[in-house]
Amino acid sequence: MINGLFTAAERYLKRCKWWDIALLKVCLCAMGVLIGLAVPGRRKRTAAWTASALFVVTYIPLMARFLQDLLGRRTPIEDIYPPDVDLTEDIPVAAP
Repeated sequence: MINGLFTAAERYLKRCKWWDIALLKVCLCAMGVLIGLAVPGRRKRTAAWTASALFVVTYIPLMARFLQDLLGRRTPIEDIYPPDVDLTEDIPVAAP
């Protein structure tokens, strides 16, 4: 059941554009605000500290990965030549 849910989520995210993810985040933020409004006054401080801790714990790794992409450090290098091509055959040999 859960495995199928994760598989469906992976398929969905592969089809999403950046604005789809942005809309999803806005929707989740609005839901969080609504849940926060429903927290009783005596528990708001605990809820605020818990939310702050979760934010920091999740934000730092996300931004670390994003900064690597932003700075171009995660660009994959792919070999454009097939493995059976000898790239040294056209190089002239130096005379002794």
